[in-house]
Amino acid sequence: MFFTRFARDPQPARKAWRVAAALALGLAAGAPLAAADEPGWKLEPDARIDVQAVSAQTTTRDEELVIDGEAISVRGQVGLGIEGRHTRVRLEADRIEVFRLGNGRNDVSRDRLTASVEHDVTDTFEMQAQVRRYDDLVTVESADTDGWEYSARATFEPTQDNRFRVQGTWRERQYDNGAGPATTGDGLRLDAQYRRRFGAYHYLAFDLRSETIRSDDPQRGYERDSAGVAYTRPIGPDLRLRPAVELIKTRFDGRIADNGTLRRDRQIVPEIELLWWPGKWRIEAEAKYVFFASNESAREREGYRLTVSVGYAF
Repeated sequence: MFFTRFARDPQPARKAWRVAAALALGLAAGAPLAAADEPGWKLEPDARIDVQAVSAQTTTRDEELVIDGEAISVRGQVGLGIEGRHTRVRLEADRIEVFRLGNGRNDVSRDRLTASVEHDVTDTFEMQAQVRRYDDLVTVESADTDGWEYSARATFEPTQDNRFRVQGTWRERQYDNGAGPATTGDGLRLDAQYRRRFGAYHYLAFDLRSETIRSDDPQRGYERDSAGVAYTRPIGPDLRLRPAVELIKTRFDGRIADNGTLRRDRQIVPEIELLWWPGKWRIEAEAKYVFFASNESAREREGYRLTVSVGYAF
């Protein structure tokens, strides 16, 4: 575990993230008034719409069970950026509608509201505070999750070619358990990244993440660690190629595997992504292959996921 030992006691973390959230909300709420009254502030409203098509298939190791899944989703987003000399505030709302193809598969939707503030402490050091509310999110532990996230992020960029970033996020979640009573969970997520820049849109990035959710519901608690590396290279005007690979390990608090021990999962996910951003258009294609290992035999599987999305930023 990369950072999990720091997330054992939730009370100080909860208080810290709520302070960060109050700061983000306060600045985000006050900045439009400041921008209207003071010189040097600039308001930048924006909007974006994306249409995405997904095709996926997973197969058990013995190939006795093949699961296909296709879906089309539409995402709409509106935002307001408020920018000063050293401070940037952003308010954002978005909604996703997912139309699942095939018999017996229900459509789903998700709503999200975000307020964030960034401040340049020095020429090489930046801080960000953010608060986020979402409804009906699919998470590691549940297919229907509502919640709040409070995060603080620090970015250190000593030179144009080297960037270091760390972020902590406190998460409070409520789970819809169908006919059963709703349950809750909370926990800390820590992220760290180093990015090496070789030129315009030419990067190599290394990412580490550790997260924990604690819950009185034995089906919801888990710990997860992941490590990934991604390489982005321009291959033409407005066209970039991005191969990546990620390793993810998950340990559940109360889910029992076939052998009577707690369930443990491991995923290896290589992927390649093609990004074409001509003007205000955002056209992206992604291919993933997921190798999923588990000490619960029904979870042993592998398969692909293909995604094509077309977006326009207003």
